[in-house]
Formats: sequence, C-alpha cells, structure tokens
Amino acid sequence: MGKIVAAMATVHAPQLFTRPPTEIPEQLDADIAAMEELGKSLDETKPDVVIIFGSDHLETFFLSSVPTFAIVAGEVSHANFAGREYNIPTHLPLAEHLLEKLVDQDFDMAYSQDAVLGHSFAAVYEWVLGDRKIPVIPIFINAYLPPLPRARRCAALGAAIAKIIESRPENVALVASGGMSHYPGTWKYPQPAFDFDYWAIAHMERGNHDVLLDLTNDQLDQVGNTEMLPWMAVFGAIGNQPGELLTYQPTWHHGHAVMRFLPNKRDEAGLPIQSIEPGEYTFEAEGGYQFYKHPSPSAYKLNKLLFDLRHDQPLRRRLYADTQAVAADYGLNPVESAAIETLKDESIDMLRSLKDHPLVEVGAHPLGTLMSIVVVQAEARRLRAAGLRE
Repeated sequence: MGKIVAAMATVHAPQLFTRPPTEIPEQLDADIAAMEELGKSLDETKPDVVIIFGSDHLETFFLSSVPTFAIVAGEVSHANFAGREYNIPTHLPLAEHLLEKLVDQDFDMAYSQDAVLGHSFAAVYEWVLGDRKIPVIPIFINAYLPPLPRARRCAALGAAIAKIIESRPENVALVASGGMSHYPGTWKYPQPAFDFDYWAIAHMERGNHDVLLDLTNDQLDQVGNTEMLPWMAVFGAIGNQPGELLTYQPTWHHGHAVMRFLPNKRDEAGLPIQSIEPGEYTFEAEGGYQFYKHPSPSAYKLNKLLFDLRHDQPLRRRLYADTQAVAADYGLNPVESAAIETLKDESIDMLRSLKDHPLVEVGAHPLGTLMSIVVVQAEARRLRAAGLRE
C-alpha cells in the first residue's frame, strides 16, 4: 500500500533565479538553503514520485483557457525560467490513475501533455529536486485568474489524492509551491501583509490547518496569499500535521516561507515550537476581489498582446521599432494604444509606485502586465548592449 512519506511547502520567488540588486542576498541564500534542506528529506524518505502542487503567473494558462485544476502529464515535465530549462520524467502510471480516479470522484480535472511550466515549478526542480532522479507529477491550481477554487475545495482535492495513493504501490512526496504575502503587479506590492504571514505560520506550526481552510478567497486576496491555495491541497492530504518552519524571510515585497510537515524534525524530537502565539487576525470587510480579477473581455486584445510579448522576441523588437504599428495589428483602441507606449518607459516603477500602472488602469491584468514589463524591458537592455537602441 502506498503512502505519503514527505510533505512540504516552499516559496518560488523569481528573484531566487534572477537575483536583482533590489534584493538582500542573504535572504535569498536562506531560502535556497531551506529548499535544499527539503531535498534532504527526499533522500531520507526515498519517495517513488514527487507530486508538486503549483500555480503559474499567467505564462502557461491565460485567456484562451484557465483550468481550475490540471494534471500535466506528458512523458516529461517541461519548465523553463530565466534561461534555465528542465525536462523531468513524469510518473505516468500514477498520473494517469490520478486523472481517471479524480474525475470519477467529480473533480473536473484538466489535462495537458505539453504545457510548459514557469518558475512555480522550476524553483522546485532546481533547489528541492536538484539532481535526484525522481519522477514528478505537476498539478496546477489556479491562483491568479478568478474565479479561484476555495481553500476547502483544494483541501478536498488533496484528501482525494491521498486516498488514491493508499490504493497504489508508490511512496509519494508532496510539495506545495507558493509564496506567502505579496501583490505582484498591483499598487500594494511594496506593502506585504507580514502580520498575516506570522499568524498563519503560527497556526501551521501547530497543525491548526482548519483555521486557514476556512478562509475565503476574498480574505486570501486581501493579504496577498492566493498562492497558498496549493498549500491547502497538501493540508487536505496530510490532515492536521504540525509544521516545521525552516525559514521565513520578510523581503521588501514578499514573505518567503519554507516549511516541512512530514517528516517534522522538531515534532519527532519532542522540541517546543519556536513561534509567536497565533492570537487573532482581523480582515477587512469582504467586498469582492480587491487585487486580482479576470480582465473584462473588452480588454482581451490588450491582454493578448501583453501575453504574446512575453513569448515572442521578434514581436518585442517590433514593439520598440514601431509601437503603434503593433498596437494597430492587435486592434487596440486609442486609449490602449497610448497606454502600450508606457510598456517601454523604464522610468515608471511599477514595483514601488503605490499606484496602478497605466496599463492596469485601462484593463490589463496586473500580474500579466508586470510579467510582460520584465520581459520587454530585458529586451531593451539586450538591444542597448548590441548597440541597436539608445
């Protein structure tokens, strides 16, 4: 009979790969060291397969189709980010069994053989899995393009997966990939809800997962924690297992947490939990999604252009050569055409401005805008380095 032999959760911040000068290197190093400690748990527990619950940042699934839950199960799992590529063998027998049995249990799972995953999965492959020859099963959970699954529904998915594992021969490790408080692409990016993170960690250390599973998506959105939905799937699979905090790094824009639930070294050694008391946390009144909404269909052409720019270098170079010609090709209206000019304006600091970017103001998805700006302005730096742009 199969069983869950390891369960863990980790940050996946892109800055771990890119290491921009805005970050404190020691914080990034602490994250990576903690993630590598999770890898040592794989050495100890020797799973036959690692199931990774993660989201994406509108680079794999976007306006064409966004599943609530999806199993990515080709022969290999493809991921790339920041010039690094990963092609990790998939455990197809278990992946296909999960797909069949979860649909039998009324989970409407999507399925892909060729989805290319982003840094939510790449970070796990790089620093947790490392060089270990363990096959994987990536499971996507929608965290940024509402409507999102509820925390309880994610937990139910995890519980169903745990029951299926019991009927199989494989020993399995579970990894949840998701950051704690951060608001990428929104005016609140430099103001994370660290107080919520500490409150949540205190409950997770004690195995009080029900407190978190009762949170609404509106509440998670308020505190910049929709990326915790993959964590909720792990909670559903393991029950009220106390967690062991390996690191929490409060960067200027993001709470980075790495936790281990199985095995829990502190619990096994009978050591006291080193944490603040959970106390109380008060949310603002609920009133719909505050930061992340699905864009209006009227802004589809604008969002489609931002998405395509992330994946198409010739298009990025055309944007710099003749922005308005590109805007016309996509059928942007005059307001959108004017706003798209700001995509090239490196003086607009979307990360620290405490106000929405002009593209967001005219209907672009905040996270999609941020991710497009990162790629477009990196292209500008390459053009300057080649002497093709001032």
